[in-house]
Amino acid sequence: MDVSQLLQEVLGRASALAPTVVDGLSEEDLARAPQPGANTVAWLVWHQARVMDDHLADAAGLEQVWITPTDGDGGRTWADRLALDLPREDTGYGHTADEVARVRASAEDLAGYARAVGERADAVVAGLGEQDLDRVVDEAWDPPVTYGVRLASVASDCLQHLGQASYVRGLLGR
Repeated sequence: MDVSQLLQEVLGRASALAPTVVDGLSEEDLARAPQPGANTVAWLVWHQARVMDDHLADAAGLEQVWITPTDGDGGRTWADRLALDLPREDTGYGHTADEVARVRASAEDLAGYARAVGERADAVVAGLGEQDLDRVVDEAWDPPVTYGVRLASVASDCLQHLGQASYVRGLLGR
């Protein structure tokens, strides 16, 4: 297995897990916090997809899936489709409880966006080699962040949030 196949496997696990976490839940269940101020399943799934989308697009020099018109949907974007009461460029970083509560969407839309981001991730990392992963993508940190470190960070963040979403889903029935 080469490095691009490994990245496809790791990032693909997040994309495959997101639809199973939301499957069968109503919009109300998705938006229900297990306790006041806690993150909801909807927010956790949306946020992990937004982070993957934002960070991969930035590092690859591409437009985010979130704001790219989708085929066969009248030119609407995922941002249009979910129509969240948040700034269009928002990824959820640092959200307050009030902002978390504004993430309301159907399981179908959350899963669809996560799948679309996963497809983009698969295409972006296909064929990446060691030289690509050593390229600096963010000099705002010390040491500067390489493409490889950014991808590892994205994978870790997404899998953690999806684990949290799975846990919160389990609490909903209690």
